[in-house]
Amino acid sequence: MSEKENSTKKHEWLNRLEKEGRLKANPTEDHKIGLQTMQNPTRRKILKMLNGCPLCIEEIRNSLNLNSSMTKFHVEMLENALYVDRVVDSEPLMYQISPRGEAFLENVEET
Repeated sequence: MSEKENSTKKHEWLNRLEKEGRLKANPTEDHKIGLQTMQNPTRRKILKMLNGCPLCIEEIRNSLNLNSSMTKFHVEMLENALYVDRVVDSEPLMYQISPRGEAFLENVEET
């Protein structure tokens, strides 16, 4: 993806989050939530799994050998911290990596 395409994708994503009221007003709170979320190795594994292909909860659960409630807990934490997004109108519900999640993998985590 080109620099311009990446910038456009990020801008559209931020606009959508703002419209949905999901952006945190306090940057300190946002960073705290992000750090707490990504300290967990299971959530880092989920983020890597979603890099490049959306998955449903069941696929994530089976791949990591987790129970349903733990899988949902981890994915919801990633979604709350804006590292993953729901795929609109997917059935079953699918999750995909967000621009923030992609940036984390690119800049922090070795893939």
